Amino acid sequence: MELGIGMFGDLTYNETEGKFQSAQERLNQMIEQVKLADELQIDSFVLGEHHRPDYAVSTPEIVLASLASVTKHIKLASGVTVLSSADPVKAYQDYTTVDLLSNGRAELIAGRGSFTESFPIFGQNLNDYNELFEEKLNLLLQLRDNEVVNWKGKFRPSLNSQTIYPRPEQPLNVWIAVGGTPESVYRAARLGLPIIFAIIGGMPKQFKPLIEFYKEQYVKHGHDVEKMQIGVHSHSFFTENKDDLTEKYFPYYAAQMNRIGKQRGWPPYSQMQFLGGMSPEGALYMGEPNMVADKIINTIEMFGLTRWVAHIDVGGPSHKDLMKAIELYGTKVVPQVKKALL
Repeated sequence: MELGIGMFGDLTYNETEGKFQSAQERLNQMIEQVKLADELQIDSFVLGEHHRPDYAVSTPEIVLASLASVTKHIKLASGVTVLSSADPVKAYQDYTTVDLLSNGRAELIAGRGSFTESFPIFGQNLNDYNELFEEKLNLLLQLRDNEVVNWKGKFRPSLNSQTIYPRPEQPLNVWIAVGGTPESVYRAARLGLPIIFAIIGGMPKQFKPLIEFYKEQYVKHGHDVEKMQIGVHSHSFFTENKDDLTEKYFPYYAAQMNRIGKQRGWPPYSQMQFLGGMSPEGALYMGEPNMVADKIINTIEMFGLTRWVAHIDVGGPSHKDLMKAIELYGTKVVPQVKKALL
């Protein structure tokens, strides 16, 4: 069982100055935060890709390469690489390089992308959303599995008896990230790929049919059940008492949810939603360590997970508060969860 942390590089918004912190400051804070996670023996770090003014990270592979040189143990993963708008050859080279720099700690978590800003930037048509991902995933897996590649598709030039360098010491670990789409779950199971579910709203138990569907299809397609890996990635935050969470963190969280929600037609995010999400049945893993640890344990046991990732920087909380959240997670939550699962 692996327990990790995830980030998107959310920028802190300064209400007084009316602007976001600089990306340079946030990136340097992130390095310090992940170094602490590594020292605390947290298992993995997952970093997302965005192309927006409120996030600092558009190229996770570069940040992960920087982290490879200052960490020793923690796995370094994208979360996600928006494969639909990326070049699979370049993505494969990038993550193979991170893997070599980190002595085998890199992973590529591929997703279709719930944010679509990267599509026009890289000249992709959103009308090809599903077809792009299917084709590019096919090429990525061919690059992973074959030293010499012959491949032909619709959206990029063909490869004819081509070897891509550098070569990894072991096959690159590729995961599929999904929301709640059965087609995406089926694809991952059919291909025998590890899967990670983003559960960020509603009730986690609603995902149980999808997870059972993945397990059934994984076995049905002849894959080794001993190699099955299933993860969940959820919004999280850790404080020493619940009042700190509602008074200090809620404004950051709500502001970010409202920035995204305004573009997607969502109603304003309320404190009632926030508190409901923190209930035992809700999808927010936030609060004091003992309470959150119990909730994580229940989720792991309910789904039969092999990985759980706490996404901890939604809304851009302060560096001080993020460092404290990582400390609480690494020293109190993680040990309690792992002890319960022994």
